[in-house]
Amino acid sequence: MTTQEQGAIPVPQVEERTPIPKQNLRVPGPTPIPSEVLAAQTNPMINHRGPEFAAIARRVTARLQYFFQTTSPVLTFPASGTGGQESAVVNLFSPGDHVVAITIGNFGNRLAKIAEAYGLNVTRIEFPWGQAADPASVEARLKELPSYKGVLLTHNETSTGVTNDLEALAALIRRLAPETLIVVDAVSSAGSIPLDMDRWDLDAVFTGSQKGWMTPPGIMMIAASPRAWEANKTARLPRFYFDWGPARKQLLEKGQHPTTPAVSVFYALDVALEMMLAEGREAIFARQQQAGDYVRGRVRAMGLQLFADHQNASNTVTAIKVPEGIDSKALLKKLREQDRIVFAGGQAHLEGKIFRIGHLGYFTEADLAQALDTLEQRLHEFGFKS
Repeated sequence: MTTQEQGAIPVPQVEERTPIPKQNLRVPGPTPIPSEVLAAQTNPMINHRGPEFAAIARRVTARLQYFFQTTSPVLTFPASGTGGQESAVVNLFSPGDHVVAITIGNFGNRLAKIAEAYGLNVTRIEFPWGQAADPASVEARLKELPSYKGVLLTHNETSTGVTNDLEALAALIRRLAPETLIVVDAVSSAGSIPLDMDRWDLDAVFTGSQKGWMTPPGIMMIAASPRAWEANKTARLPRFYFDWGPARKQLLEKGQHPTTPAVSVFYALDVALEMMLAEGREAIFARQQQAGDYVRGRVRAMGLQLFADHQNASNTVTAIKVPEGIDSKALLKKLREQDRIVFAGGQAHLEGKIFRIGHLGYFTEADLAQALDTLEQRLHEFGFKS
């Protein structure tokens, strides 16, 4: 019997790789990368246990603390934002703990599902997709509930283009339950819109490098308050890869990770944070506000409807209702394949009903203008009349 007859796997043919053309990438992550940041990744590989990486890790940590606005060390893990969700859950809670999940969209639901998967008793306070969590309604619901160990919520819901009033929500939670743990998914908000971890008394805040940080995917960043570190001592959910204890010890003592870090992505993040510091935190927030106002203004001028109400609309991603009679999949396909402009579709039950425009991290007004000009032209070709 020949090797082929025995079911051996054939050697794949060597195929010519097709170059990826330049795109106007307008999804809410991964986001475009500045040339300086891309170039940084070509630096030679180094020992992740050596002094060169330790210097980068310590520099990145201090800069992240500035943008998180916290004195707590910001830990980094090779992961995406979902890794941040799981990391927060397993490091803070024990089986059977009662937690409250305030959900306004797909990623709020994902955080609740992770907590349920680990055996927590989850009570959901849900709001219709497209709306922010109403503080008065949240307060009324919380007053009805038995004691709870933590509250899980999303700052900026990427799936709907809605920003929660995190400061107001955190204040009321703290007033009702002073020792509860406030866990914040800040994946598409941190570094782009105001978030003051220490002043708002938040306990765990996490984000991902592929969003407002102008860096490729690969690094999850998470900070924990002193209250969270105390809870970590008694938390009994299983954890290994995402265990905060060894990560903090290695970072503070040696400038290292317990496991192998994404070294090339650290090169990129180091440069991106330097660029962000040069621009300034408040200047970034102002630029994001201008971008949000510009995109929303252009969308309304086209005769399109925003999915989020203006008061709670995100400054990092805008969700737009698909006009009646328009095939959104065909529209986005034509924009992607013929115009090299990439928008994001709707998620879950919003698939085909909305599309989303990302405007966070690295972009110019010209990028946004080109994307919106072309969108307007294609909509008319598809028969849309404002």
